[in-house]
Amino acid sequence: MSERKERNERAPSKQQQARRAARELAVQGIYQWQMTGKNMTTIEAEFRSQQIDDDVELHENWVEVMRIADQALFHELLHNVPRFQKELDASISPLLDRRLQDLDEIELAILRIGAYELSKRMDVPYRVAINEGVELAKTFGATDGHKYVNGILDKLAVRLRSAEVTQARLR
Repeated sequence: MSERKERNERAPSKQQQARRAARELAVQGIYQWQMTGKNMTTIEAEFRSQQIDDDVELHENWVEVMRIADQALFHELLHNVPRFQKELDASISPLLDRRLQDLDEIELAILRIGAYELSKRMDVPYRVAINEGVELAKTFGATDGHKYVNGILDKLAVRLRSAEVTQARLR
């Protein structure tokens, strides 16, 4: 087995798991913000004190995700996606086949997170930003929503990180 293939089949590191958990929480928080217009500080406080008494299994999962999540990344995404919303939306809109307002709210939250990471987090490789968006869409989105998210984030990566994308495609 090649070293590259072997690397791809390894279980995610604790850091990767923590970042994935942070993104999962951020999608839910941004979705809540989009739907309610609540202040992000309030949403974050609610997430940190979440109590679900009627569904023990869901509560245990929530506690586990909050426990392992990269708290700094969760906080950054939760507060900076709304902060840069207009800029993120302006980068996403030209790539869509419909109006931004017509997108599914979960997919919109995922696209905003992906656009944020592609534009503001140069430490996150573009492929990771796209893959994380796809995985979030598989978890939270509609049946084929991950395909749509993949297409939009791939086009956005070419626009925002053309040198990185070109270099990766030449390999």
